Amino acid sequence: MSLYTKTGDEGETGLFGNRRVPKDDLRIEAYGAIDELNSCLGLLRCERFEPETDGRLETMQNLLFEIGADLATDGGNASVSAVTHAIALMEQWIDGSEQELPQLRNFVLPGGSRASGLLHVARTVARRAERRFWTLAKVAHDVPRPIGVLLNRMSDLFFSWARRANVRAGVADVPWQRQQGS
Repeated sequence: MSLYTKTGDEGETGLFGNRRVPKDDLRIEAYGAIDELNSCLGLLRCERFEPETDGRLETMQNLLFEIGADLATDGGNASVSAVTHAIALMEQWIDGSEQELPQLRNFVLPGGSRASGLLHVARTVARRAERRFWTLAKVAHDVPRPIGVLLNRMSDLFFSWARRANVRAGVADVPWQRQQGS
């Protein structure tokens, strides 16, 4: 079988169940943003984090794949149990990460160490996926709401891990500074 099917050459694609929709359909936008986030995590894992963090990123990648499948299926909800469990796990991971960090006293800019910068990219991609999800949820009432909660938690986790990456690398966070004339 050929990789290309030519069935999307006119701007439509198929959901699971064979329903055809425009490629800019809100459902496609939502699971496309999930796919982009998953790819971002794949790039992030090239940083060679310690095994615990790498394992957690891999867990998130597998879950994002399941979420994408749910969003590509009208009424898809097979991931809900795993999503609900992952929300609780991520809250634990955030709490553990925050214990390693100095209190945040000002806004920080993305950057510092390379790993921190990439985690900030993952944070912003997670936020975009969250926005696309909630846009879809306004019109498709069959999408599982816990997915939106998970994406929110995931972006919080990446923010905390970005700060932690700087601490572990011995690099200071980059503080935001108001510009003259602002």
